[in-house]
Amino acid sequence: MPGRISTRESTASRVSHKVSTQTLASRKSTTAPSIIVPDEGPTSTLRTQICNVFSDAQKSAAGHRKLVVGLRKIQEACCCEPTRPVKPGRQDFDEDDFNVEIARCAIRLMGVKRSEAVGDRIVRFLGFFLRHASEKDAALITESEINDTHSFPETASTRLTCHILSILLQFLASKEKTVRYRATQLVAHIINSLDSIDDEYFHLLKIGLLKRIRDKEPMIRVQAVLGLGRLAGNEDDGDRDNADSDDDDASGLLEKLLEVLQNDPSADIRRSLLLNLPLTPGTLPYLLERARDLDPATRRALYSRLLPALGDFRHLSLSMREKLLRWGLRDRDENVRKATARLFHDRWIEDCAGLRVVDENGVTDEAVAPSIDSVLELLERIDVLNSGVEDGIASEAMEKFWSGRPDYQDTVSFQDPFWHHLTPESVFLARSFNDYCRQQSDRKCENLAEEKMPEVTKLAFFLQKYINNLVECLRRNHGRFEAEEEEDTVEQEFIMEQLLHIAKTLDYSDEVGRRKMFALLRETLAIAELPDEITKLSVDVLRNVCGVEAAGEREFCSVVLEAVAEVHDAIAVDGPVADNEDESFHSAHSEISDRTPTKAKVGQSAEEDEAKAIKEIMINMKCLHIAQCMLQNIEGNLQQNVHLVTMLNNLVVPAVKSHEAPIRERGLLCLGLCCLLDKTLADENLSIFVHCFTRGHDALQVTAIHTLADILTTHPSLISSATADAGLQKSILKIFAKGMKAEHTPDVQAAATTALCKLMLTSVIQDDDLLKQIVICYFDPATKDNAGVRQALSYFLPVYCHSRRENMERMASVAGGVMHSIVDMSEELEEEEEMVGVSTVGNMLVDWTDARKLVLQDEASISCHEAGKKEVKAVNGDIHLDLAESLLERAINHGCSKEDKKALIAMLGKLHITANSKTEKLQSTTELVAEAINNKVALDAPSRNALNRLHSALSKALGEAGKVKPILEDTLAPAGGDDGLTTVEELGVEESVMANEEDIRMEGAEDEGVTEVQDSLLEELLGDEDEDS
Repeated sequence: MPGRISTRESTASRVSHKVSTQTLASRKSTTAPSIIVPDEGPTSTLRTQICNVFSDAQKSAAGHRKLVVGLRKIQEACCCEPTRPVKPGRQDFDEDDFNVEIARCAIRLMGVKRSEAVGDRIVRFLGFFLRHASEKDAALITESEINDTHSFPETASTRLTCHILSILLQFLASKEKTVRYRATQLVAHIINSLDSIDDEYFHLLKIGLLKRIRDKEPMIRVQAVLGLGRLAGNEDDGDRDNADSDDDDASGLLEKLLEVLQNDPSADIRRSLLLNLPLTPGTLPYLLERARDLDPATRRALYSRLLPALGDFRHLSLSMREKLLRWGLRDRDENVRKATARLFHDRWIEDCAGLRVVDENGVTDEAVAPSIDSVLELLERIDVLNSGVEDGIASEAMEKFWSGRPDYQDTVSFQDPFWHHLTPESVFLARSFNDYCRQQSDRKCENLAEEKMPEVTKLAFFLQKYINNLVECLRRNHGRFEAEEEEDTVEQEFIMEQLLHIAKTLDYSDEVGRRKMFALLRETLAIAELPDEITKLSVDVLRNVCGVEAAGEREFCSVVLEAVAEVHDAIAVDGPVADNEDESFHSAHSEISDRTPTKAKVGQSAEEDEAKAIKEIMINMKCLHIAQCMLQNIEGNLQQNVHLVTMLNNLVVPAVKSHEAPIRERGLLCLGLCCLLDKTLADENLSIFVHCFTRGHDALQVTAIHTLADILTTHPSLISSATADAGLQKSILKIFAKGMKAEHTPDVQAAATTALCKLMLTSVIQDDDLLKQIVICYFDPATKDNAGVRQALSYFLPVYCHSRRENMERMASVAGGVMHSIVDMSEELEEEEEMVGVSTVGNMLVDWTDARKLVLQDEASISCHEAGKKEVKAVNGDIHLDLAESLLERAINHGCSKEDKKALIAMLGKLHITANSKTEKLQSTTELVAEAINNKVALDAPSRNALNRLHSALSKALGEAGKVKPILEDTLAPAGGDDGLTTVEELGVEESVMANEEDIRMEGAEDEGVTEVQDSLLEELLGDEDEDS
C-alpha cells in the first residue's frame, strides 16, 4: 500500500518547487474545466531529448527499462549541481525545466483515445520511471536525515510526482470522457506504482477519484476504483474522525468502495474491486460473496486469483469453506467449476500438507510424495461428517480431487489396518476413491479399485464389526443425552453408511462372499435400533445381492418381510428380545392391529397407556419404513408376488386407515408405491389421494400431489383414455388448479406446479384452462418470492411450446385470454408491487408460438438435397395466423377495453407471416385485419402501424402463395421481431416476380410525433432481390 509523507522539509521549498494548484473549493465551483495548453516557448535541447525518449517509449514496451535509465540520467543532470564548468554555448537546465517538460508530455496523453495502444504504453512508461526515480532517490537518503526531519525527506522525484498530479487533478472533471479516462488512468497507475504519496495529495486524490466512481462511463469508474483500492488500505480511523465538512466525500472510503462492489452494474468494476481491495476481516465477507456474482468472469476471478492469494484456507470459517465449495463446484459456468476444482485439489491440499516451505533464498520447497494425512485433514476441514451425506458437497469435491491428482490415486493404500481403525474422514476417503474408480470407463481405474478395495467377504467382516459397534452405542445411549456419547454415535452411523455405499458397488458373482453378505444384511435388517438411513442402504445392498431376475426379486421380498416381522416382535415385547419363530408376520400384525390405547387393562396408569400408544406408533413406523424401502427397489407386478399382496393387506391398508397422522402419511407413501406396481390398484385408490389433498395439511398435500403425478406418469391411461372416469378426471385437474393458487403455502404451490409441468410435457394432461393458468401464474407478482415455481415455469414454457406443434397451437389458442388477464392484473397492482410489462408478455407469447423455433419440423417441410444435405422448406405459418385471428376477434369485440385492444394489436406487429400457409387462413385473417382497420379498432398511431404492417405482410404472402421454393436449412432467417416490426420470410420464386419496395411501404403518417418506417429486415431482403435481378 502506498504510504503518506506527513511533512516536508520546509514550506518555502515546497512552494518554490511546485506549480500552483486549485483548491478544493475552487474545483467544486468550476463546472466546465477545459484543457489549457500552456505557452511552450522555444524548442530546447532538453525538450528534444525528452520527446525522443517518449517517442521511443510509445512504440514498444520492450525497451522501457533502457529508456527509463536514460531519462533518469537526464533528470540527474538537471537536478544535481554540475561537477565541471558548463561549456560555452551549452544550455543549462534546472529541475523545474525537467518537470515542466515531463508534465508537457503527460498533457499530450490526455487526448489519446482508449483504443490507442500507445496511450497505455506511455502510462506504463511514466509509472515505471517515477517508481525507478523514487527508488534511486530513496537510496541516497541516509537514516540521519530521516531522523532529523521525522519523516521521509522531499526529493526531486517526489516534487516531480506532485507536479504531475497537480496537473492531472484538473483534468479529472473534464467534459471529455477521453480526457477523464486518461487522467484517471494515469493517476491510478501512479498511485499503484509508488510506495508513498504526499499527505496533501493523498486527500486530494482520494476526493477526486471518489467523484469518478460515480462517472457515467464504466471505463472511467474502473480506473478510479483501481486507484482507490490502493488508497483504501491507508485510511485509518483518524481520517474518518477528523473529516470536516469539506472532506465529507473523502470520509468512509472503504465503505463507499464496498457499496460499489455490491451495487455497480458494470462487471468490470466489481471484478477490479474484488482484486484490488485490501484483504481485511472487514472486507473479506464482501469479497467472498462475489462467489454469487452475476458475471461468470468475476466468479472465476474469485476462485482463481483472490482465494489462492488469500493464504491458508483454514483461516476461513467452516461454514464459509462449505459455501465456497458448494457455490463453485455447482456453478453453471464450466470455467468457474474448473477454477474451484483447481483451488481444492492444488491449493487447499497444499495448505494441509504444508508443502509451501520457503528457504533462506526465497525458493519454495515442495514435498515429492503425496501425503494421505493431508487429505484426511482436508476432509476434516470441510466437515465431511455433515457435507459427506447425500446431496452434500464433499462427494463432488473428492471426485474433482481424484481426477485432478492422479499421483494420489497411485499413492493411496487401503490395507487391513486401515479398515480396523476407521474414522469419518478415512472411510469417506475410501468411499470417494471407490466411487470415482467405478464411475470411470477406463480399465486403469477399474484395476485400481479391484486392487485397493477389499473383496466382498472381507468387507462383510468389517461391516459386521462396525454394526456391532453402532448397536452397542445406540443401546448404551438409549435414554441418555450426553454430548460426547451422541457425537460418537453420529460418527459410527456415518462410518456404517459409507461402508454400505461401498457395498452397493461391489460385484457379487463370488458365491462365498454373496452368502456372507446376504446373511449379514438379513441380520442387520432385523435390528430394531438401526437408524432409517442405514436401514434404507441395507435394503438397497440386499437388492443387489439377491440379483435382478424375478426369482431374486421374490427372494428379496421374502427376506425383507421376515425382517419386518422380527423388527415388530423386537419392539413389541417388553424387556429382552424374544425369538418366536412360530409367529408369522400376519399373526404379529393382526395382534397389533387389534390393540388400541382404549383397551387398557384395569389399573394401568395414564403414563403406561401413553407409553404403550407411542410404542405402537414406533412399531408401525419402523415396519412401514422397511416396507417403503423394499417397494422402492421392486419393478415386477404386484399381483404376481404373494409376499407383496400379504404386505399390502396386513400392513399398508391398516396404516392408511390409522387415526395417527404419522402412520397414515407413511402408509400413503407405501400405498402409492404399490399403485405404481399395479394399474388396477392405482385405479381403485386414486380417490384416496384426491381426498388426502382436499382434507390434509400442507405436508400431506405435497405427498398426495407427488403420488398422483407418479401414478399418472406410470399409468397415463387412467386419466387420458376414453374409458377414464370423467368425475375423477375433473377432480384431479381441480387439484392441480387449486394447488397452483395456493399462494400462502409455497411448498404446495411449487409441488403442484412442478408436477403439472411434468404431466403436460409428457402429454398425460392436455387442458387449455390449466395451460392458461400456468402462464398467468408465471407472470403473477404473487409468485415472485416462490423461486421453485418461477424456475420450473421458466424451463417448462419454452420447452413445452417448442417441442411439439400441438403444444404450440394450444398456446396460441389461450394467448388472447392470457393477455386479457395480464392487462387486468397490471391495472390492479398496488403501489409496492411490481410485475413484468404487458408488452414483454406479448413478446414472449409470440416467441412461444413461432413455428420457426419448433425442434422437430413437419415431415413435409424436411427433405434431402441431391448431395445429401438436409433441406427445409418455408416454415408453415398457420400457428401465427391462428393467433392473429384469435387476437383480432377479441379486439373487434365491443366488450374489449382500450388497454386490451392496445396490448392485443401490439402483438400483431410481431407475428411471422409466410406464404407457406393455407390460403384459406391467409384470406380469413386478411379480412379480419381489413375489418379492424375499417372499424378503427386501433386508437393510437403504434396500433394503426401494427395493423397496416400485418395487412401488407398478408397481402404479400397471398400474392406469393404456391410459389414457394425449398431453401437450405442453414440459410433460414433467424426469428425476427426484436425490433418490433413484422418480418416476412424471403421466398425464392422461379420467375423473378417480386413486389416492388414501394408496394409494401407503409403510407407515411405522423401522429403525435410518431413516424412510420419500413421494416428494416424486409428492406434489406428486397434490396438483395433487386441486386440479383
